[in-house]
Amino acid sequence: MLIALAAAGWDARAAPALAAPRHSSVPGGVARIPLGAAATRPIAQQAQLTLLVVGDSSAWTALVGIPLAAPVGTATIEVRTSDATPRSLQYDIRPKKYPEQRLRVAPGQVDLSPESQARYEREREHQLKVMATFSAPPFSGDALAMAAPVAGPRSSSFGLRRVFNGQSRNPHSGMDIAAPTGTPVLAPLAATVIDTGDYFFNGGTVWLDHGGGLLSLHCHLSETSVRVGDVLRTGDKLGAVGATGRATGPHLHWGVMLNRTMVDPALFLA
Repeated sequence: MLIALAAAGWDARAAPALAAPRHSSVPGGVARIPLGAAATRPIAQQAQLTLLVVGDSSAWTALVGIPLAAPVGTATIEVRTSDATPRSLQYDIRPKKYPEQRLRVAPGQVDLSPESQARYEREREHQLKVMATFSAPPFSGDALAMAAPVAGPRSSSFGLRRVFNGQSRNPHSGMDIAAPTGTPVLAPLAATVIDTGDYFFNGGTVWLDHGGGLLSLHCHLSETSVRVGDVLRTGDKLGAVGATGRATGPHLHWGVMLNRTMVDPALFLA
């Protein structure tokens, strides 16, 4: 069964505003797809990845992280419940243009030496395992509203296309917040610590698991205050702002991942 949401009369722009994440069906955004009522939580998937489903028996909602590289047009998710026929739901991905930023960094951080390249590849393999984390999801979408992990001006926004030393790289996958070295970095939402480390590009890093494939990433830390397995409440300290890894000055790189896709953190801010 294939259901086109627009044809069924659903218009996200006319839907009631919810705390977080805000609906933004564009590359790098989050699509909120209503699934209707069901006695138990439906299972929603896209490209064989399980999606975050929140709500209760009266109304469930699938939250879909849309990759920055996603083509504009119609996309589909598959939904199964214990008491209904499996169905497919379609939603539209609209275009969005992101700005460009040019930066100068040390040459060794753009054209990697064989040793640095080998280190990066080892770290990337580990990071992919971390990003595959999927734990029990929260029930309420309203509980997903995040607090900014550090106060300060946004020095670089999500989706910005980065050009390092004249060489184009992938778009910026998070939000950069400028703050002095040593400024406390706080958990944006209740979470479990699933990874800490000192990585080539990201420097001092903490990954948090908020449940249901919703993760957050905190990079360039000058210090780390937590260990893997720690359970944090919103506002608990996890580290301090720094300029470790590939950074041109002290700031926090804050990333939010949903169904293994980096999405705009601003959509989750309360």
